[in-house]
Amino acid sequence: MHKLIITAFASVFLVNIAFAADTSCEAKAVSKDGKPLAGAAKAASIKKCEKEAAAKSTPTCEDKAVSKDGKPLAGAAKAASIKKCEAEAKK
Repeated sequence: MHKLIITAFASVFLVNIAFAADTSCEAKAVSKDGKPLAGAAKAASIKKCEKEAAAKSTPTCEDKAVSKDGKPLAGAAKAASIKKCEAEAKK
């Protein structure tokens, strides 16, 4: 019984987190004068916000192009690292 209550509580918590992410983009959908957007403008703003949020959460191949000691790669080493990363991403 105790496990069931904990599971129910955890699932409610996770659902709230998912909805909170959606509302943050919806809350940002305002015009330059501070009024809430409506219709197509609101939908476009939310779509752009979600796309930017997804891009920030996943590191790009350029972000992963670092040496073993953590320094950013340059030149041919960077190009080779990016090429390998992009090839692996397509698989």
